[in-house]
This record gives sequence, C-alpha cells and structure tokens, in this order.
Amino acid sequence: MSQLFFKRVYQEAIRAGRKHTTIRRWGRAMVSAGRRAFSPGLGWLMIDAVDTVALEELDDRDAKADGFETAADMRKLLAELYPRHATDNKQWFRVKFSLDEPQDRTPKAHRNTPSMFG
Repeated sequence: MSQLFFKRVYQEAIRAGRKHTTIRRWGRAMVSAGRRAFSPGLGWLMIDAVDTVALEELDDRDAKADGFETAADMRKLLAELYPRHATDNKQWFRVKFSLDEPQDRTPKAHRNTPSMFG
C-alpha cells in the first residue's frame, strides 16, 4: 500500500481544495498514476499523475496548485525540507492527486437484496 504523509496545515488545504499537488524528493516514484495512496488524516487519495520535474522550472501556477502563493515560497520550503537535495542523487517528483471519495464496496448483486435481518 502506498502512502503519502502531509502536515496538518497541508491536510486542511487539501480538504479545502487549495492543494492538489505535492513535490517530493525520491530515488524513484513511490506512487503510481491511476492508483490510490493512503494519507493518514485524510484517507484515500487518487493519484492522477506523477512526473519528474526540475525545481527551478516550476512557476507560480505550480506553486498555487501546491498550496503556495509563489514558486519562490515553495522552493524555500522544499530547500528546508530537503537540505541535501543538491547531493542526494534523487529526483524531484510532482504528484497530482485528488481526494478519493468513499466508495460503496458492497458487491452490486447484494446492494438491492433485502436482508433477512433488516
């Protein structure tokens, strides 16, 4: 099971729809597009896309999708979160996601069948 962890302030931004991407520093992609990932405090996320990116090429639109006002603000925080990024031999990944609505897991054949207990 894939997981994505977010600080509480970012969980609130995700719930409010102000954040639908995250930039991560990984040796390889840790989530896959078209799959779900669990996020403690949020529930399930649908992973819509995973792309390698060059941090210096991200602009203010990218930053806004990530919950920041400007690309400079986003880069500053990422430098604090990943202080050895220049020498860690990893890549930057942009993960696009959406909250995955709870789904009815009851098999279709049983949804409209009256229960003898109910």
